[in-house]
Amino acid sequence: MVESSSGYKEYVAGLIAGVATVITGHPFDTVKVKLQKHNTVAHGITYKNGLHCTARILKTEGVKGLYRGATPSFVGMGFESSLLFGIYSQTKELLQGGVQSSQPQPLVIIPSAAFSGSIISFVLCPSELVKCRMQVQGTDSLVPKSGRYTGPLDCALTTIKNEGVTAIFRGGTTTLLREAIGNAVFFSVYEHVRYYLHLQLKSTSSDHSNLIDMGIGIVSGGLSGIAFWSAVLPLDVAKTIIQTSPDKSSSRNPFQILNSIYRRAGLKGCYTGLGPTFFRAFPANATAIVTWELAMKLLGVRHD
Repeated sequence: MVESSSGYKEYVAGLIAGVATVITGHPFDTVKVKLQKHNTVAHGITYKNGLHCTARILKTEGVKGLYRGATPSFVGMGFESSLLFGIYSQTKELLQGGVQSSQPQPLVIIPSAAFSGSIISFVLCPSELVKCRMQVQGTDSLVPKSGRYTGPLDCALTTIKNEGVTAIFRGGTTTLLREAIGNAVFFSVYEHVRYYLHLQLKSTSSDHSNLIDMGIGIVSGGLSGIAFWSAVLPLDVAKTIIQTSPDKSSSRNPFQILNSIYRRAGLKGCYTGLGPTFFRAFPANATAIVTWELAMKLLGVRHD
């Protein structure tokens, strides 16, 4: 836990963590989005699993196919991660009233995390809309070649031109719900796992090295990422459907969409993309937390 606010430093550390997360996790995210798009509609190819989808992408597009839509991810995740960690750290300190607690405080952690998650949803929504629309192109795409985007900027401009300025925020409510709920879960797990691991290791070892801190960061970050997606993956499935639907009049109510998917494919359909999401969640979030904590140390922000 951060002991004192250092203004911009938390935001810089968050930015670095966001870039590291995209490098590690974007290929898994591409597979997740394609599964969510293809395996929840009534027509088009259906993938057997994440490995089948990955093999299809590598066979037809190579490694670059796994990084389709990465540009808006780098921009979105960098900015989003900067805001998330910065706002969370400063809101938590504000709610603590400058009094540091040795133990995690749920009544401080949950509102701080939910608030920061809500704020970043306004950045994430447009960047994820562009990312998702780019990702569903390419291998086995349901999008006709004549209607495909040449790049992220073309995607954003074409969306605004054809559907209006507000279209870039399609799926905004669902993104806000996902981020507020998901980050409340994420930081709750992170703070508690980190606290208890430090407690256990301090009692068994007097040599509290940087290597041990990194190990704690990997475990706490990885478990927090899995907890995040376990809580909100159905909302993410709905968001993908909302943001990639070519029909302007299609429903934007996530619960209505999930109800439709549940009737057609059961609970499994609401958790489409679970495999690549979990495979991505541990390494990507472990990378984010380790990078964030390391950057904070290098920038001179103390941890307890």
